[in-house]
Formats: sequence, C-alpha cells, structure tokens
Amino acid sequence: MSKARFISVEGIEGVGKSTHLGFIRDQLVACGIDVLMTREPGGTPAAERIRSLLLDSGTERFSQDAELLLMFAARSLHVENVIRPALKAGRWVICDRFVDASYAYQGGGRGMPTQRIATLERWILKGLKPDLTLLLDAPVAVGLARMNKRGHRDRFEREQAAFFERVRRVYLARAKREPRRLQVVAAGGELAQVQEQIKHLLDARLRRWL
Repeated sequence: MSKARFISVEGIEGVGKSTHLGFIRDQLVACGIDVLMTREPGGTPAAERIRSLLLDSGTERFSQDAELLLMFAARSLHVENVIRPALKAGRWVICDRFVDASYAYQGGGRGMPTQRIATLERWILKGLKPDLTLLLDAPVAVGLARMNKRGHRDRFEREQAAFFERVRRVYLARAKREPRRLQVVAAGGELAQVQEQIKHLLDARLRRWL
C-alpha cells in the first residue's frame, strides 16, 4: 500500500456531506484501505467542546476574531492529536471540512481578511493540506431548502442566504485556483447522480495512488 492520504469534503449547508462522507468511506474500505473518519470543528474531546461553543445559538455574540481563533484552536488540537498521528500510522483520513472552510465561512461569509486566515494556516498547519478535497456544490436555495427540513438550526445555519452565497463564491474561487486538489461535485441533483460523480473522481485518484 502506498502512503496514507488525506481527503476532505467541503460545501455549504444542505449539500449532503454526511451522506456522501459515508459513501466515500465505503468506497475506500472496499479497496482494503484503513480509514479514519473525522470532522471540523471537532475530532478530539477538547475540540468537540470548542465545536459546541461555536455552534451554540445562545445569546452571547461572538466577534469575528473570536470565531476564527476558536476554529483554529480546535484545528490545532485536531491536527496534532488525530490527523497527523493517523497519517503517520498509515491510516487514510476523511475529514468533514478542513481549512478551506475557514476561508469560505470566516473569510467569505464573515468578511475576515484572507491574509489573517493564511497566517493562522501557516502557523497551525505547517504545510499540511488534503491530498484531495471534494467540494459538494449546489445552489444556495437548494441547500437551504434541504437544511430547513432538518428542523433545529445551529448558529451558522441561522445565517441568511446572502451569507451562504458569499461562502459558496469563495469555495468555487478556491476550486478554480487549485483544480488539481479541489474537485467540484455538482451536488444539487439526485443522490445516485452525485455519488456517480464522486466515484468517478475517487477511482481516478485511486488509480494514481495505489
């Protein structure tokens, strides 16, 4: 087996990440690959507590700086205690969101300066990047309609459509700048069609990697 690989899955709310993450895991396991599934923010006990703070829709207002710093505090714990050790041990890592999400949500959605996020990325990640990022993309109206069917919404899910339009634009712009790593999947259609795209992209990478 060749070296372990790091795969992240990104997208706005309502694009079906949870469903497709399981599909990706199953595709890799079928190839005999040892897979670790994890998520951001979260992935460790302490980082999950930070996640709870970030998603809490309570009354205390979070400044943009506080939100960004908490995201990277959780990411630091996650990378050092879970992701790097797993990759070193030969396990493939599939992560529900990674640093692209900070550029999209805190950068695009909140309007934080890109350079500030890039500084934290260099400091915390020290060059770690996913080998492949699958960007599940759908029109904001489609994502919000799906999300609204779920009932309870967290602090991010309560944002307005304009917020998610900005998030989506940044995601797509990043995919345009890094097309080899960041592959766009049209996720607005039927489940079978979306997963056919994912399988095609995974198969192409696996032929190169294995």
